[in-house]
Amino acid sequence: MKSVNYSLMRTICALVIGLVLVLFPAQAGEYLVLTVGIVFMVPSLITLIGYFARKSEGRFRFPVEALGSLLFGLWLVIMPGFFADLLTFVLGFILMLGGVQQIASLVAARRWMSVPGGFYVVPVLILLAGLVSLFNPTGTRSTVFVIIGVASLCYALSELLTWLKFGRKRPRPDVPAQGDIEDAEIIG
Repeated sequence: MKSVNYSLMRTICALVIGLVLVLFPAQAGEYLVLTVGIVFMVPSLITLIGYFARKSEGRFRFPVEALGSLLFGLWLVIMPGFFADLLTFVLGFILMLGGVQQIASLVAARRWMSVPGGFYVVPVLILLAGLVSLFNPTGTRSTVFVIIGVASLCYALSELLTWLKFGRKRPRPDVPAQGDIEDAEIIG
């Protein structure tokens, strides 16, 4: 059951990221960075306001982590273009890992059923898109984001197809295989 949840979560996340990157490539990087910056700032502001709102005898140590999060969030909000360029590398690396993970899953699925060679095409293309994004950052950021977005959408569809095709046929460790039941009846 856990593999089903993780597979579906990966599919949904890749689908959302892919759609955002394909539909809004010029703004996507900066909006993602601004969102992360705000996510860092809001809880740290609440913590700092709470600290200063207490009476001095009720205060514990100064929340250094909150101050660090606030400063990092401000940095992200002030310089979103710089971090959007870094985001290109991060997303390329994630795509590369996603392609490798899918190839490994297909290789593992070969233990209990045959896997046609065509199923390896999309994971290899995803791996290549991640490598291109990592090693060709000099292209325009929006072009790279569109490549990453299309690859993310392909990853989401491939992950869903792989889960539908092979996930249900995976042998469960707590249920003996059919041959094991027959062998147990012969021995017993």
